[in-house]
Amino acid sequence: MIIDEDKCIGCESCLNWCPMGAIRMGEEKASIDQDECVECNVCRRVEVCPVDAFVQKPLEWPRSVRAIYSDPLNVHKETGLAGRGTEEIKTNDVTGRFRRGQAGVAIEVGRPGIGTRLRELEKLSMALARYGVEFEPKNPLTNLIDRETGELPAEIREEKVLSAIIEITVEEKKLIDVLNLIRKTAEGLKTVISMDVACRAAADGTWPCEGILRKAGLFFRPNAKINVGLGKPYID
Repeated sequence: MIIDEDKCIGCESCLNWCPMGAIRMGEEKASIDQDECVECNVCRRVEVCPVDAFVQKPLEWPRSVRAIYSDPLNVHKETGLAGRGTEEIKTNDVTGRFRRGQAGVAIEVGRPGIGTRLRELEKLSMALARYGVEFEPKNPLTNLIDRETGELPAEIREEKVLSAIIEITVEEKKLIDVLNLIRKTAEGLKTVISMDVACRAAADGTWPCEGILRKAGLFFRPNAKINVGLGKPYID
């Protein structure tokens, strides 16, 4: 995204709308720090500029990856889904992606206001690949990850995005090791992460992963997406 200097009137209306704080005010005109801009399109979409000075230039690879993982309205051509991850980890009791004895883990790297360089995400994906986890094939990021090494294409490592999500499947008995690996790797990251952990409820209604998270010493909120009967579960 750029600002057309011929149109900009220096009104400063746009300054507080950039999630990355990439819009800067000069002596008379506003401009966008291209290294910090993640191409999320928020500044243009909110239509606060009275003279419509924001201009979206065609994005070429590798910069186009910024928009792919920062603009939630983008639809990934590989998966046909919008957003940074998949919805199934949130509705597992309907979709049945994770069977009993399995756990799904989604790791969001970066957040609005902080963002992340993709090299930081690669540190996690490489650590997880060495451990031998299964990367979710429907996740758009998986198409960029070498599933054996966890490496990303070299040309996108310095690109910055609002956030991106790694999704994996692990056996419940290995979950604590994976959680410890994630936590240890996260200590060296120059950004923030958050995690979702999903598994099938036990026959007695308890959540098997709860004890594992407590044993790992991780604080968690037991949030859930509840099937209200509007769709038929795919699982018994």
